[in-house]
Amino acid sequence: MADQPIIKLRDGNMMPQLGLGVWQASMDDARKAVLKALEVGYRSIDTAAAYKNEEAIGQALQETDVPRDEIFVTTKLWNDDQQNWQQALETSLEKLKLDQVDLYLMHWPCPAKDQYVEAWKGMIELQKQGLTKSIGVCNFHENHLKRLMDETGVAPVVNQIELHPMLQQRTLHAWNAMHQIQTESWSPLAQGGKGVFDQAIIKDLAKKYGKTPAQVVIRWHLDSGLVVIPKSVTPSRIEENFAVFDFRLEKSEISEIAKLDQGNRLGPDPEEFN
Repeated sequence: MADQPIIKLRDGNMMPQLGLGVWQASMDDARKAVLKALEVGYRSIDTAAAYKNEEAIGQALQETDVPRDEIFVTTKLWNDDQQNWQQALETSLEKLKLDQVDLYLMHWPCPAKDQYVEAWKGMIELQKQGLTKSIGVCNFHENHLKRLMDETGVAPVVNQIELHPMLQQRTLHAWNAMHQIQTESWSPLAQGGKGVFDQAIIKDLAKKYGKTPAQVVIRWHLDSGLVVIPKSVTPSRIEENFAVFDFRLEKSEISEIAKLDQGNRLGPDPEEFN
């Protein structure tokens, strides 16, 4: 198995830097993808209540020979459950067939509802109960994060945001880093490489290193200090996405990829999504 990098979160817990995402995967596809990923060497799985495939992840975790304590499992609190955090996590745990997840994330701030601070207080309680080792958020901007920290004194350990070469969110990434919040990238390949894989710098680097464009982009995330969770249900792609530990990009190459940033958001704007 590749010697994959592990990130130490601000609460002292350890998280693999590369994981498997299962967004939009059917139950059957998700189960097979997780089993394949664990066979290949992945040790981090990212799901969510909203993905409606937690039961498939639980089934795969039961079937695999990889010990539970070697697998980092993330799931998420959906927007409609921000006032129902206890039942929401207990339901997720039941579906996952687990007593505890490694990371529980609030999926969106939903600022118009203005429930995210109370939901965060609930997640702090869930961590105290031992139902999750770590707590974090997704899609939070600086103002949302600052309010959480000001009103509770507890900072998220992770902020999972849309991040790919066309939407690099460097200001938010830097703010997270300043506050010891690990940035994690969702849609890291821009949902199949839309407008990314055909960029000259990506194609040139793929040729230079004997890698695919997807592998170059995953390596860019890793070399930028990001946790990255590319989604795939295709066995060959799952293997390919993990075969990125035998090369590194040079600083000048990372700087060239930085020039691709156009602020192109593929998902919703966190300020408007409720």
